Amino acid sequence: MAKPSVGEFVRQVRQEVAKVTWPTRQETIQSVIMVFVMVAIAALFFFAVDIVLAWLVQLALSIGG
Repeated sequence: MAKPSVGEFVRQVRQEVAKVTWPTRQETIQSVIMVFVMVAIAALFFFAVDIVLAWLVQLALSIGG
């Protein structure tokens, strides 16, 4: 396949960008908020799991010694 010229490449890129459905400002804001909420939920979950596992390790080590 032959390489397109620079002008042809730019024309093809513009055609493809015109096909993109860009999100509205409101959709972008909602997506960002949802990402922050999900990150907070995941952080709380992993924090709780870490606390429980640390407690179990402490319990196991205190039984053996």
